[in-house]
Amino acid sequence: MSDPSLVRFRAVVEGALAHLESRRQEINDLNVFPVADGDTGDNMALTLRACREELERLSMVDRPIDEIGREEIVESVARAALLGARGNSGVILSQLIRGAAEELISRPGELVDPTLIGAAMAQGAQRAYNSVRDPAEGTILTVMREMATRAASEIAHMPDPRLSPGTPSEVQNAAIADILERALQSGEEAVKHGPELLPALKQAGVVDAGGYAATVIFAGVVAALRGTDPPELEHHAPAVRVTHPEHESSTYRYCTNFAVTGRELDVQAVTDAMESMGDSVLVVGDRTTLKVHVHTDDPEEAMAIAGRTGEVSHTDVADMRLQVAARDERMAASDGPVAEVGRTAVVAVVSGAGIRGLYESLGVGVLDGGLTLNPSTYELLAAIHASPSEEVIVLPNNPNVIMAAERAAELSDKVVHVVPSRAQQAGLAATVALLPHLGAQENADAMAEVLEMTRLGGVARAARDDGDGRFVTGEAVGFFDEEIVAWGTPEDTLRTVLALLGEDAELITCIAGADAPLGEDDIAALMVEDVELEYSHGGQPAWWWLLAAE
Repeated sequence: MSDPSLVRFRAVVEGALAHLESRRQEINDLNVFPVADGDTGDNMALTLRACREELERLSMVDRPIDEIGREEIVESVARAALLGARGNSGVILSQLIRGAAEELISRPGELVDPTLIGAAMAQGAQRAYNSVRDPAEGTILTVMREMATRAASEIAHMPDPRLSPGTPSEVQNAAIADILERALQSGEEAVKHGPELLPALKQAGVVDAGGYAATVIFAGVVAALRGTDPPELEHHAPAVRVTHPEHESSTYRYCTNFAVTGRELDVQAVTDAMESMGDSVLVVGDRTTLKVHVHTDDPEEAMAIAGRTGEVSHTDVADMRLQVAARDERMAASDGPVAEVGRTAVVAVVSGAGIRGLYESLGVGVLDGGLTLNPSTYELLAAIHASPSEEVIVLPNNPNVIMAAERAAELSDKVVHVVPSRAQQAGLAATVALLPHLGAQENADAMAEVLEMTRLGGVARAARDDGDGRFVTGEAVGFFDEEIVAWGTPEDTLRTVLALLGEDAELITCIAGADAPLGEDDIAALMVEDVELEYSHGGQPAWWWLLAAE
């Protein structure tokens, strides 16, 4: 017999996720406890998105979703939430979902009515508390407990909280929505009182991001049940100053998340191993599947240690310093609402303050590649995670970075495409084709077309003597499409490269490095006739001039 509650379940997941996405950035900017997890809104949205994707996967089987069976669906979604969880907030949300799932599974055949919803909320809140070694009041844990308590109280005073299977669907929806809206009122009060329970919140003048996110999720559920707009929730201002609460990691850089699957997994052993190399450790799951969260300076080693006990998957690493810096930049840029985030964003590897500014002026997120322009896989993964959009394009801007970028794309749970830009000026040319409202695949295709039509050149100081005797250390070396074509004085070398680039070109972009020996006027005098010069100061350390022709 089909279960109409399952159709409702899919609708409320969609509603909760949609409302959470609409206020995701607002939640991100509340991050104080734990600040180090960076982006609470993103983390919780990704956890819910994993639930939605699992429901979509189940809907593609031969049977309609309302005929699959409650136990199979709820168990699958709970596991998807665990594997998709990111950060403390996401892992705790996955435990709320797991606890509620356990209650629903324990009562097969019962209609999902207010009584069962209340029991599921209580079990979810308890499971979340049990998952945290040192639970702190004033956080999402308190908010969920207060909501579950209010739901239980309301149900106890209902004349007939149990509904019969013959109750019309709209009546069932209305009854559940009424209970949840009253519980939501208590959740809002708990969010507001959070700073009274947690000094770190009070010191920063902010409410708990995870607790607020929980109320946003439930408001979305109520909206889905009623087919109306979500109940109004008070907006909360971002932190007035950064604090360092007990659970923030001021020592370690990377928020590291991954799953471990195997047989007879030992939660305590994995926990002890993670605590030996980091802090903010959270390990949840069962003997066959664990979700691990740890703040550490060596994500790869943490995963290697866990990999000795089972198979590691669903890896994700966030650079917490980048996240905090991005938040500070947003707060400094505007006192009002943060601009809407597009569907697709770009992350570019850069070297040089001027080049960084050029990319940022185009709305691109940047990752400092250092003097060698060669970040690690996990630094790339952290930058992908820090991007506010759900789909990301990576511009490696160095042939030696392309493979690392592709590996980071494989590890990320976002939709990521690597556009194989081989130089910083190439990436800048490709970025002009970005349309943030389109998906990453469409943008990647358009940017790749731009790269195919862009010719590259450059002039650098020779770092060593040439084996063939063409030049010595300190002389200029000129490149055209990665081939050495000229050498000697900076002026003569640059003139040759500009001439090659200028054939059939309309525009040549020139980005001057930190110690470029010629100025803009000198370069303009060397230009091919009828070709426009676009000059910028990039400040890159290794190249006197980076050049591109369109």
